[in-house]
Amino acid sequence: MSDHVVPHFHNDAGVPVIEIGSQEFMCVGANPPFDHPHVFLDLGNDNEIICPYCSTLYRFAADLKAGEARPPECVLKDKVA
Repeated sequence: MSDHVVPHFHNDAGVPVIEIGSQEFMCVGANPPFDHPHVFLDLGNDNEIICPYCSTLYRFAADLKAGEARPPECVLKDKVA
């Protein structure tokens, strides 16, 4: 089993951009029970990606640690993949 936990982010606040410190992550749209299918997103060599379900724009921010987000309330708490 892997020691790698995939961070999960949501956009309950409806912000236009969520900056994140992770290259690979899950978007859940909104907090459950109003979430969309949890989709795995991988930035690869890009700095931005749009969730195909909720159209949230995620942007990589090198100054953030893995699993952190700006705004910080967009991190889904108590979620283990």
